[in-house]
Amino acid sequence: MAVSSMTSASGTSTPPRPGSPDRPHVTELRLSAFAGHRGAVLPLGPLTLLAGPSGSGKTSALRAYDALARLGGGAELGEAFPAPAACVPERARPDAQRRRGFRIGCTADGPEGPVRLDVAVQAEPDLRVVGERLSADGVVLLETALRDPGRRAVQAAWHTAGSAPVTRAPLPDDRLGTALLPLRVAGKTDGQRRVLAAAEQMVVALRSVFSCDPRPERMRLPVPMGSGRLLGGCDNLADVLWRTRAECARRHAQLVAAVRAGCAGTVAEVLAEPLGAGTVRAVLDRGDGIRTALERLGDGELRYLALTLVLLTGPGVLEVDPAGEVPAAMQTLTVLADGFDRALDPRQCGELLRLAARMCERGHIRLVGAVSDASWAQGTDGVTVVHLDA
Repeated sequence: MAVSSMTSASGTSTPPRPGSPDRPHVTELRLSAFAGHRGAVLPLGPLTLLAGPSGSGKTSALRAYDALARLGGGAELGEAFPAPAACVPERARPDAQRRRGFRIGCTADGPEGPVRLDVAVQAEPDLRVVGERLSADGVVLLETALRDPGRRAVQAAWHTAGSAPVTRAPLPDDRLGTALLPLRVAGKTDGQRRVLAAAEQMVVALRSVFSCDPRPERMRLPVPMGSGRLLGGCDNLADVLWRTRAECARRHAQLVAAVRAGCAGTVAEVLAEPLGAGTVRAVLDRGDGIRTALERLGDGELRYLALTLVLLTGPGVLEVDPAGEVPAAMQTLTVLADGFDRALDPRQCGELLRLAARMCERGHIRLVGAVSDASWAQGTDGVTVVHLDA
């Protein structure tokens, strides 16, 4: 379903720019100074593979994206960066006040056109935002700066274009100012409405992110029946299968077909069996009266199965934080898959990549996967490969 406008928290709406995409999404990740990255600009397509050897920064790039997503959802800095010292470039020298930090940012495209967000974070001695800039078309819409280190606040100025060119006010130094703007800006002037539309586009683009790295050793065990929402480690895959098999026969049939293409032996069905004490286990039905429990499968088969399930489900099944106030047709789920090719054989890599390309082509899901080598992805349409050097 196409969306013709974005509606702000104040109830006003802005018409989209001609040719702009309906669904806000992140098109670029910038790691100006983060962990092992300096001045890195990573272009992101609907399906992106970050390729490089161990130590090239693939995992840290995904960690930066995930942190921005958490901040966009309103999380505090400590939740987004639980180990901030590890985010500081190793050779970064402290200033006279013994302060060190890092800088990251991104660009989100959507109805408002490309919108840039750049954030500077102080990691030592205290974790805090020391600078933030939201801009579009070369116009700074929001800018914050730490003026008084003794206060737990930053001075913010946002575009007004009314009787006063900007509005100034303090904002907390432990949250992303862009995510707070819908609560602070009235939207009475054209300038304020532009600020709101750009901030909301960035927040919507960042919010729906699912970070996953399936853990085969945890997937082999029976799990309690619970919410049926898949965790990032896919530990509770059996519980999710119990739910999804009953909810959507068409999607489940696609899952079975994909598992059949990537797992050894005959696969007639993928299902979950209830056990005692409210637990459930996942099995493969071989079609001849034999059911193979997941504990018998190899690591590659388990990771392939889990990633296939991730690609064929959505925010209602995955443990994500979508923007509940925004229609689903305006949101894009972004999957961050660390070790996308880990333990997979060439056949499984190919099948999984083709499935990902089909799903990402529809526009409602995007994927950023980290791989050690992307040579097997050559020739697959719709794949953006970003090479990182150690």
